[in-house]
Amino acid sequence: MKKIAALFAIMLLIFTGCKKDDKEEIDTEYPEILTTASSFPLQCGVLTRGQTATIKATFSDNKELGAYSIDIHHNFDQHNHSTEVSNCTFDAKKTPVKPFVFIQDYTIPAGSKRYEATAQIAIPADIDPGDYHFMIRLTDKEGWQTIKGLSIKIK
Repeated sequence: MKKIAALFAIMLLIFTGCKKDDKEEIDTEYPEILTTASSFPLQCGVLTRGQTATIKATFSDNKELGAYSIDIHHNFDQHNHSTEVSNCTFDAKKTPVKPFVFIQDYTIPAGSKRYEATAQIAIPADIDPGDYHFMIRLTDKEGWQTIKGLSIKIK
């Protein structure tokens, strides 16, 4: 009987010792990609071949931001990733010859709850012009992710 009581006491210590602090809140909120007066590009925006585009985005989170990535790829087949309400006018469908593809990850300074992101993206002069998607993926420190998908043109 003493062995059972000792085993029960050990189990009780293990389970109560592993209890999380009730004051620790679990982050369940997604980070936000905000549209501001300085945001670029916006839905139906235009980037120009042979020039460098200055990308601007504002991010916010209730606890702490993590990182973001930018993905630009062709939309010559008119597939859809848009998260915007308004639609853009598309060019005729076409087969890509030399489409532009850009995928880059960026860090956000530790401890940031709000961050004004700026990135320089060189658009080659010899790529296919036309319809493209501009995707921003934002994660917070806990791993929650928000995606913003814009339809743009490269001329």
